[in-house]
Amino acid sequence: MNPVVQLDRTGCGIACVATLTRKKYARVKKEAAKLDIVVTDPKLWTDTRQVRRLLARFNIPAKKENDFVSWGTLPDRALLAIKWHRGKSGPAWHWVLFVRDVSGAYVLDPKKTLRTNRRTDFGRMKPMWFVRVKTK
Repeated sequence: MNPVVQLDRTGCGIACVATLTRKKYARVKKEAAKLDIVVTDPKLWTDTRQVRRLLARFNIPAKKENDFVSWGTLPDRALLAIKWHRGKSGPAWHWVLFVRDVSGAYVLDPKKTLRTNRRTDFGRMKPMWFVRVKTK
C-alpha cells in the first residue's frame, strides 16, 4: 500500500482515506467538501465523525473508536490517533494508518515533512485509540 501525503495542515484524515481508497488527495478532499468537511474546520482535529463519514462516502465501513491496547492486537487495517493532546478546542491528534499485510506490520504516516512515510518505529508512536476499517 502506498501512502498519500497530506497537503494541508489538518489533512491527515483526508490523506489516510486517500491511501485506503487509492485515490488522489485532491479527489478525496473534493468529496470531503461535498460533505461539508473542510481542512479549515478545527473539528478535524477533535472529532472522529468527519473521517468516518468520509470513509462511508467511499463505502469503507468504520466502527467507533477503540482504546489502543497493543500493536499486536490491532486489526489488519486501522486508523490510529497518535500525538494526542489537549488543544484550545479540546482533544486533538494526528491520523495515521496501521497496516498488516504479507510484508509485515507498519504505519503509513501522511505527514509531508517525513523522510519516509512508511514507519515501523512503533515505540516512538503513542496511539491513544483506533478506528477499525475494512477494505476489499
